[in-house]
Amino acid sequence: MIARLRNLLSQIGATFWLLPGFMVLGSVWAAIGLVQVDRDNLIPRYLLAGPWLYNGAATGARTLLGAVASSTIGVAGTVFSITIAALSLAAGQMGPRLLHNFVRDRGNQFVLGAFLGTFSYALTVLRSIRAQGEGEFVPHLALSIAILLALICVATLVYFVGHMAGRINVDTVIDLVSTDIHSAIRRLTTQEQQPEAPPSSYWRGATPIRDSRHGYLLQLDECGLANWAMQNRTAILLLARPGGFVFPGAPIAMMTNPAEGADLALRNATALGPQRGSAADLEFDIRQLVEVAVRALSPGINDPHTAISVLDHLGAALCEIAPVNLASGVILHEGNAVLVVPCVDYDGLSDSMFHMIRQNAAGNAAVLIRMLEVLTAVARCDRKPERLRALRRHADLVFEDAARDISTPADLQDVRDRRALFESACKDGCGALVPQQNQEWLLSRSSPLR
Repeated sequence: MIARLRNLLSQIGATFWLLPGFMVLGSVWAAIGLVQVDRDNLIPRYLLAGPWLYNGAATGARTLLGAVASSTIGVAGTVFSITIAALSLAAGQMGPRLLHNFVRDRGNQFVLGAFLGTFSYALTVLRSIRAQGEGEFVPHLALSIAILLALICVATLVYFVGHMAGRINVDTVIDLVSTDIHSAIRRLTTQEQQPEAPPSSYWRGATPIRDSRHGYLLQLDECGLANWAMQNRTAILLLARPGGFVFPGAPIAMMTNPAEGADLALRNATALGPQRGSAADLEFDIRQLVEVAVRALSPGINDPHTAISVLDHLGAALCEIAPVNLASGVILHEGNAVLVVPCVDYDGLSDSMFHMIRQNAAGNAAVLIRMLEVLTAVARCDRKPERLRALRRHADLVFEDAARDISTPADLQDVRDRRALFESACKDGCGALVPQQNQEWLLSRSSPLR
C-alpha cells in the first residue's frame, strides 16, 4: 500500500496540470475576494481618486476585462501550439523519452498557469460588473489587479520564449539529464560498506511467487516487505529490480520458507506502471543520456560532437561514484538476509553507459578516441581493482572495434596512443598525460633551436 501511495504521489507531482490547476483555482478565489473587498467599500476614497486604481465606468471595465481574457487565452493557445511543434522536432533528434523533462519543467507550468489564471481571473471579475441600469457596480481594485496580471503575462511571454529556446538546445538537455543522474547517484549510493548477497545455493529449493500483473516496477516498499519476511521467518529474493519489467504469470520473487499471504504481501509492497521511470533505477537516467548520443551518431543526424559531450557527462558520473559504494539491495536481520533486491552493479552501469555508444560509433575515430580518454580519466579517479577490470574490458572493446573499422593509419595510431595512456593510468593512477609521440612533438616545438 505504501508503494502504491508513493507511486500515486510521484505521478501527481510529475503531471503537467498540477501547478497550472492550482494557479487557476487561486486566481478565481482571489477574484472573488477582491470583488468582495470592493463591495464592502473597504478601499479609501483617496485611492480611488488617485492614479493607481482603475476609476472608469462599467462599459470601459467590461471592454478592458474582455480584452485581457481574450488576449491571454489566445496567446496561451498559440504559444503552446508552437511549443508542441518545436518539441516534436526535438523529440526526433533527441528521443521522445526526453519529453517528460519538458512536461515537468516548472517554468513551462508556471507560464501556462499565469495565462490561464489571468483568463479565469478576468472572467470571474467580469461577471460582477453592473451598468447603471442594473445597479451600477465597478470593482476598482479587482480591475486594477487585472491590469497588473496582464502586464505580468507580457513579461512571462518574454521569459517563456527565451526559456524554451534554451531548453530545446541539445547541450541544455544533456545537462538536465546529467543533473538527474548525479541526483540519483547521491540518492542511491552510500559511504558504508554494503553486505554481500547470499550465494545461489542459499536459494536452492526456494518457492517461486508468481504475479499476474505486468508492467515496470516503479515503487518498492523494501522495509514493509522485509518486516513481513521477518515476521514469517522467511527470506525473499526479488527477481525484478526497480525499473525492470514484470511479466504476467512469471515468478516475481523466490521464498525460502513457504508462508501464507506472500503473494498479497508482494502486491502491497510493489507498484507497477506502463512506463519505465523509478526513483530507485539509476540506469533509467543513464539510458536517456545514451539515447541522445545514439541518435546523434545515426546517419541522418551525424553529430559526433553531441556524442562526445554525452561521454564527458557519463565519465563525470563514474568519477562521482568512485569514492562511494553502490547499494547491494541486501537487508539483514540478526546477520541473515531477509530480503534481497537486485541492484545495478558497476559492470552493469558501465555497460549501460558505453556499449550502445561504442556499437553505434563504429568507424568514428573521434568518438572512440574520446571514449578511451573518458575511461582514462575515470581510471585516474577510481582505483578499485574490480572497477578497473570493468573499465579495461570496455577499453579492449573500443580498441578491437577501432582496429576492425578504422582504415586510416594515423587515426588508428591515435587510438593506440590513447589505449597506452589508459593502461598507464590503470597501473599507477596517473600515467603520462599525453602520448609518447605527442610528448616528443611538444618537446621539439618548445626547443629554443626551432
